[in-house]
Amino acid sequence: MVSELINANPIVYEKKERRARSGQSVDEYAAETIDQLEIFDYLRDIKDPEHPYSLEELKVITEDAIEVDDERSYVRVTFTPTVEHCSMATIIGLCLRVKLMRSLPSRYKVDIRVAPGTHATEAAVNKQLNDKERVAAALENPNLVDMVDECLAPSLE
Repeated sequence: MVSELINANPIVYEKKERRARSGQSVDEYAAETIDQLEIFDYLRDIKDPEHPYSLEELKVITEDAIEVDDERSYVRVTFTPTVEHCSMATIIGLCLRVKLMRSLPSRYKVDIRVAPGTHATEAAVNKQLNDKERVAAALENPNLVDMVDECLAPSLE
């Protein structure tokens, strides 16, 4: 995807086993509750923009780094770049945001953050990822949208 790698030799971790979801509501008109595991399942297979690994395999995203308040329709995802000078951090955050925009009901407010102390320009990345106008502008850029779509495309595993 990218010609010159920022982190040429990332540590690759074992994927967690997928867990079966508990029984869903019988009432088809009731609002479905969304939990941490469901959000993790949406995000775990997103491909890293630089490597042929998922964000889960690189531990960029973990289940523990997801907070869900279903009553308030709020989701916070905190991700950890593989290196503190990762130039792909905003792309990764944009991928997380787009995946959740496409997967969650519109009532949810989504907050995407870089884990504190894990990126050299953490404040700037967080500001960019949570500013509606900046996100909208990024999604008008066909090159960025192509990159995001490539990261979100299902893998052939």
